[in-house]
Amino acid sequence: MDASVGLSARHGHDRCLVCGENGFGSLKLSFVPREDGSVGGAFRAGSHLQGYDDLVHGGVIATLLDAAMTHCLFHRGITAVTADLHVRYVHPIVCGSRLDIGAHVVEASPPLFRLRAEIVFDGLVAAWAEAKFLPKRDPRNFPPSGMG
Repeated sequence: MDASVGLSARHGHDRCLVCGENGFGSLKLSFVPREDGSVGGAFRAGSHLQGYDDLVHGGVIATLLDAAMTHCLFHRGITAVTADLHVRYVHPIVCGSRLDIGAHVVEASPPLFRLRAEIVFDGLVAAWAEAKFLPKRDPRNFPPSGMG
């Protein structure tokens, strides 16, 4: 694929609400690979992302953690989706705070990948997550769930 195309676009993720280069209302968050194979990014969550007054919404926190882990795989050339996500909220995050978000691979046993991510602000790990990822498949190839 064209080298000028961004990482998210190369993985079919260019309209993502977190990192998409072309997503309407995207936060346009990006993650940079580190020498140890992890990724890191910085973000400032504005008040439009709050839940309770002046606190970043828990769903946004989970989304940021998930995005970091997804990008950790993207930087390894792996396109995968979240199969299982466990989030631990340790400290509330105040809107407007600078957040440092990082993720790394814990175990790679294709087709299964286990990752861990954390959000740090004011020197504290405010939230962390562990997740399992599986290769992305075409949703049209899934059998009907019978739910509805």
